[in-house]
Amino acid sequence: MFEFDQYLGFLLFLTILTIGFWLMFFLVAFVPYWLGGAIMELIKEKKAKKESEKE
Repeated sequence: MFEFDQYLGFLLFLTILTIGFWLMFFLVAFVPYWLGGAIMELIKEKKAKKESEKE
C-alpha cells in the first residue's frame, strides 16, 4: 500500500503546509496590529513635540 518514503514525503508536505499557514496567519493578524501601534505612537510623539514647542 504505502511505503515508508511516501509516508515521510507526506509528513514533510504537511509540515511545510502547516508552517506556511501559521506564517500567513502571523503576517495577516499581527503585522498590521504592530504597524498600527507603531504609527499611533509616532503620531503621539509628534503631537507631544508640537505641544512642547508651543509652550
